[in-house]
Amino acid sequence: MKVLLTDPIASPGEELLSKTVSVIQAPDSAPDSIRGLARDVDGIITRSKLPDDICELAPRLRGIVVHGTGTDLVPLAAATARGVLVANLPGVNAQPVAEYCAMAILMLGRNIVAITAALRSAPWDDARRLGAKAHEIAGMTLGIVGVGAIGARLAKIARHGFGMQVLGHQRRLDRLPPEAAPASLVQLLAKSDFVVLACPLTPQTKQLINAKTLGLMKRTAWLINVGRGPVVHEEALIAALREKRIAGAMLDVYEHYRLEPGHPLFALDNVILTPHLAAVTQETRARAAVAAADEMLRILKGEPPRNLVNPQVLKKELT
Repeated sequence: MKVLLTDPIASPGEELLSKTVSVIQAPDSAPDSIRGLARDVDGIITRSKLPDDICELAPRLRGIVVHGTGTDLVPLAAATARGVLVANLPGVNAQPVAEYCAMAILMLGRNIVAITAALRSAPWDDARRLGAKAHEIAGMTLGIVGVGAIGARLAKIARHGFGMQVLGHQRRLDRLPPEAAPASLVQLLAKSDFVVLACPLTPQTKQLINAKTLGLMKRTAWLINVGRGPVVHEEALIAALREKRIAGAMLDVYEHYRLEPGHPLFALDNVILTPHLAAVTQETRARAAVAAADEMLRILKGEPPRNLVNPQVLKKELT
């Protein structure tokens, strides 16, 4: 049996797989690379967006494991229709993503990127003057959209560590942690100095942040997205950043999975961009690699994974 890794995983996970299956490592996560290698594999472990036609191209495919939580990386309907089990690792990356958000709040609030860039290219005093734009975050308001495992950890860090006021918005406001006060989306956007998007991509959250909702934010507010790219209408965000209708943003995910060279976001001086790595730390990679390998081996042995995303496949097998 063969398992394709679309992205490198930590060695403990790869070693666990290698005891039972042949491991194929993709040279990169580009769609064409994945398509070419997937034709005769039995399983795929991924933390990158899979091509929509992956299940059609891989007739032997029995299971896909997301090396994280985002099942939108997988063409779920197609996998279910073809009897391919899909599993993910809920909560495995909550701590590093919460820490990334805390880092983003500090970097944006203290104007760090502009200051460090100026220190390399401008006189010392010019760089120091940019510090006049820095803020203390104690007493500021953080709004979290989607207060799951990541949001709950961030709320605790912000409330007890930074002394911030925390607002939370999600479908069930009665299930918020004690650190987050319930708020409607309108209230949260209007009151928050930092807005963190940590919600999954659903029909209800797609383009939740758009020209209208961006217009509700303070001109001095920052947007941080660690959820899913399509939660934000990217064209509307670019316009808001370009026209300084919000102070800035830090983004780890995008409307289309990869940012191509020349993307308009690269031309903006009030946005910090990272390539979908908020969850990537040595510690999390080690935990996730072993968990993902274990889930894949369970699938290939004919056992249901612990975190099955599409149980309809098993129901069809039983009928």
